[in-house]
Amino acid sequence: MSDLRNLRNIGISAHIDSGKTTLSERILFYTGRTHKLGEVHDGGATMDHMELEQERGITITSAATRVQWGASTINLIDTPGHVDFTVEVERSLRVLDGAVLVLCSVGGVQAQSLTIDRQMKRYAVPRLAFINKMDRVGANPRRVVRQLHDKLDCDAVLMQIPIGCEQNFEGVVDLITGKAIYFDGDQGEIVRYEDVPENLRDEYETSRQEMLEALSMYSDELMEALLEEKPIAEEVIHDVIKRATLARQLTPVFVGSAYRNKGVQPLLDAIVRYLPSPIDREPVAFTVDKETGEEKQIRLDPAAEDAPTVAMAFKIVEDPYGTLTFMRIYQGNLVKGESYYNQRTGKKERISRIFRMHADQRVELESASAGDIVAVIGLDCSSGENYCSTPGYCTLESIFVPEPVIQIAVKPVETRDADKLAKALYRFRKEDPTLTVKVDPESGETLVAGMGELHLDVYIERIRREYKVEVETSAPKVNYREAPTVGISFDTKHKKQSGGSGQYAHICGTMSPIPEDEETKELFVFEDKITGGVIPSNYIPAIEKAYRSSLEKGPLAGYPVVNLKIVVNDGSYHAVDSSDLAFRICAQTSLRENFNRTKPALLEPIMKIEIECPENFQGGVVGDLASRRGVITATETSGATCRLVGEVPLSETFGYSSTLRGMTQGQGVFSMEFLKYKRVPQAIQDEIVRERNSQKSPTPTNKR
Repeated sequence: MSDLRNLRNIGISAHIDSGKTTLSERILFYTGRTHKLGEVHDGGATMDHMELEQERGITITSAATRVQWGASTINLIDTPGHVDFTVEVERSLRVLDGAVLVLCSVGGVQAQSLTIDRQMKRYAVPRLAFINKMDRVGANPRRVVRQLHDKLDCDAVLMQIPIGCEQNFEGVVDLITGKAIYFDGDQGEIVRYEDVPENLRDEYETSRQEMLEALSMYSDELMEALLEEKPIAEEVIHDVIKRATLARQLTPVFVGSAYRNKGVQPLLDAIVRYLPSPIDREPVAFTVDKETGEEKQIRLDPAAEDAPTVAMAFKIVEDPYGTLTFMRIYQGNLVKGESYYNQRTGKKERISRIFRMHADQRVELESASAGDIVAVIGLDCSSGENYCSTPGYCTLESIFVPEPVIQIAVKPVETRDADKLAKALYRFRKEDPTLTVKVDPESGETLVAGMGELHLDVYIERIRREYKVEVETSAPKVNYREAPTVGISFDTKHKKQSGGSGQYAHICGTMSPIPEDEETKELFVFEDKITGGVIPSNYIPAIEKAYRSSLEKGPLAGYPVVNLKIVVNDGSYHAVDSSDLAFRICAQTSLRENFNRTKPALLEPIMKIEIECPENFQGGVVGDLASRRGVITATETSGATCRLVGEVPLSETFGYSSTLRGMTQGQGVFSMEFLKYKRVPQAIQDEIVRERNSQKSPTPTNKR
């Protein structure tokens, strides 16, 4: 129990270039895990261990490690900031107990910060905020706190104020203890406590009062002490902050500069003091009652040593030694050489080895217990699957996987490398659930879909490096959708006679868009309104199945059909000639022949784009975005830097990185994330349909 109370499983998440990995490197250094400060800019970061990460200076995969701070043990996961690798953040937050949201003191709450906030809320993860880069020109922590309030709708409260700002940033003043904290030594490793400087005394008093008033909303005791102007003990303040943070009502905010080695040690103290241990989280699982067959919730007990083992596989990585499965243990123990049941398949699998990971290095263990995050060898599973010591024991909440928005066709330059390419794609698809691979039945092309250009670029480069396969790729293709715009009635009859028993099916009904007031997350709704047995009920499942299978390729341009409601309300059958097959063919025919009458529209993915550039280039950037059918929804100027938020069709963004750099003399940066699907303008729709129809070749070539 005491060990579990001193364990923290935390993740570090942020918008790209906010300094997550630099902060992780400082944590490794100050906790004694490494003896040299790793830097992202020179490719020396421990957590960015992949060759591509070191070359590009970005985090591509989440990396796990374990550090010791005082009496506490911290399992730390550094996650990517780029939206293309958002699944790494998603599955990490799913298994973590707490998180640190890193924000740039200049950029503040940016596009990916909003996505991470949604992910943290989805998995109910308590968090601290760390305003990094306090040494940058334009640093303004109070503006960032206001953005946390306004954009993330969270009660963010400063726990520290900076001593100096921008190039004069020297340290922080702790509003709880009333001490100024300085970071001496060549690498900020010596923490020095002094009295609050006289020039900051008034700001300290005001900020402390604001903090106490904010905290009093969560404690009657604190409110009474404030009203009666009694002295407030530090432990009381710490207790209120912890309780409010664990309840996800409060986000304590800390400041510093990871690159300048300032503010990291107090953040570590806060992680240990305020973020939850595995015992504080009380994980919930689902099980099926054997008597009633109903699903019910059960609470897992991480502290119960003799309880059945419950663990989740949240990440799969192939390496030269075999398949590494990263697991979070929620209850019981994992023991080397023991077998456990996959709760989805019921299959019993043996764990041959258990490792504690430090980025790409490993230490072998004999066993691991509840609260631990480890990697194991011996399992054959997918991300999100659960393992227990008994079959059919329970399942945990699954990991949310976003839909891919862009796809390319790939093929090996040398035909003999086809097997190697297939092996690489199989491995990467298993590692990354946002990467999908399928073969186009008409062209025979292998289509790879992902979250963005960078996402696909990284995997193509990994195929070349890790499998020594040169591949050719087509231009990126957008995943459009087809959707009806008006409702129609249809009456379709399938009749075939060729000697002996024939085929007969007759279906009548309506096709229409799903009404906006109809609350459903389904992309297709099927309703059976047959009365009087004009179509026997045993044929209805075949009709629905046929419609669903036909939605993968719409009649307009071969894109998936969405937002369609089909109601079958009449028809007829033949006592001898009707069959499941006949009704399946009839349903497919009715969709193919009648869908165009619904005046279908193409829908295209719209991306939320956030651009940061010098103010003097703003006009050109806005004009270029408008030429790409984009719209600006918000503008913010901070000093000489301008931040633009807008919406732009994905199809217009290919190669935008080079264009933006050219327009802004290399100073512009941008990030994108999927926002919604929206109707394509008619002229562009006609062009897309024409192009798709011209690509359909009736006679395939080089077929063997």
